[in-house]
Amino acid sequence: MSDTIRIGIAGYGNLGRGVEAALARAPDMKLAGVFTRRDPAALRLASAGVPARGMDDIARFAADIDVLILCGGSKSDLPEQGPALAALFNTVDSFDTHARIPEYFEAVDAAARRGGHLALISVGWDPGLFSLQRLWGEAVLPDGAGYSFWGKGVSQGHSDALRRVPGVKDAVQYTIPSEQAMARARSGDNPVLTTREKHARECFVVLQAGADAAAVEQAIVTMPDYFADYDTTVHFIGAEELRREHGAMPHGGCVIRSGATGAGTRQAMEFSLRLGSNPEFTASVLVAYARAASRLARQGERGARTVFDVAPGLLSPKAPAELRRELL
Repeated sequence: MSDTIRIGIAGYGNLGRGVEAALARAPDMKLAGVFTRRDPAALRLASAGVPARGMDDIARFAADIDVLILCGGSKSDLPEQGPALAALFNTVDSFDTHARIPEYFEAVDAAARRGGHLALISVGWDPGLFSLQRLWGEAVLPDGAGYSFWGKGVSQGHSDALRRVPGVKDAVQYTIPSEQAMARARSGDNPVLTTREKHARECFVVLQAGADAAAVEQAIVTMPDYFADYDTTVHFIGAEELRREHGAMPHGGCVIRSGATGAGTRQAMEFSLRLGSNPEFTASVLVAYARAASRLARQGERGARTVFDVAPGLLSPKAPAELRRELL
């Protein structure tokens, strides 16, 4: 490996373009190639001189990539691509179907070990940064309760899941937190809140010609892991309205931990994000963890890892002495 970390991007949608933009701000990295299932000749990359290639040819370029960042969707793409590509490359991905992370980890771990590679899974802001906040909260305030809230904002994973429903031409999904539930979580009373009490989901859907709206709505509101456990509202709109009114991708949320220490002293921790672009922020997290993946691979680490296994200093381009002097 060279001193400059050579990054490949697998998938060039919103997340892939965000990774490309984040790499332009990474002093120790360069974009070595983009791989797509679309016609590579049709891609217009922002990075001059970077080749775009077909996904079917990706194995030929394993020697040219230090870390491959996987930018496919969690519902259908990553369950197949994650293990397959971890057998060929050191990888980082943002798999975000929380209920399936344990089985996804096992599949990627087996493939990465078989291929002699390091794979960081479920990297982003949730799972990812929020996961770390939940861990820190439990560790520091074991006598307490933790709460995670998302939105209001566009969920890339849930929007992707909507677009996979038969009859859907395009769609956007907003996650909406309950202000009442957040207030109860911050109160320190440690309330028990159900999934349905904490969030609602609002979907804006453009139908394909001839699609049955009632059947599409039923498929959405009963979808396990995504919509079945929430109060979900589906709006059917035109393509132009979706582009005009729902083209931006803001998001955010917070993790709250409240508990008691000593003789019942109340304490609280809170971490929050306000994101103008969900994919661009997620991409920035992926790029930081790609740096860590490269360093861990150079140290001989193999198999799958999560954010729980990565020391924070490995995310920074700065040397340990700089970090101690400037940030500690």
